[in-house]
Amino acid sequence: MAVKIYHNPRCSKSRQTLALLEENGVEPEVILYLETPPSAKELKAVLAALGAAPREAMRRKEAPYKDLALDNPKKADAALIKAMVENPILIERPIVINGKRAAIGRPPEAVLDIL
Repeated sequence: MAVKIYHNPRCSKSRQTLALLEENGVEPEVILYLETPPSAKELKAVLAALGAAPREAMRRKEAPYKDLALDNPKKADAALIKAMVENPILIERPIVINGKRAAIGRPPEAVLDIL
C-alpha cells in the first residue's frame, strides 16, 4: 500500500516531513489537502488511523476555529468533521498514512514509527 501525506507546501513541518520520507526512500502520494480537501468519509478514516478524536487533529489557532466556536465542548464530532472538511486549514498537518496506520509529523520524526 502506498504511503500518503496530507501536505501543505507553505508549512515548514510539512516540508520537513516530506523531505524525511524521501530521505528514507519513501515516495509518498502527496495530497495538497487545502486544494483538494478530504471528504467526511475520508477524514473519518484518517482519524481512525490516527486513533484520534476530531479535536485532536485540529489546528486550534486558525481563525475558523474561533469563528465557528469549535472550542465549545458540546460540539459533536460530526460538526467538527464538517468544519474540517469545509475549512481544511483546520486539519493538523502534515498527516502521513501508511496502510491502516497514520501519524502527524509534529515533530517530523514521529512518522518514522509507521513506515
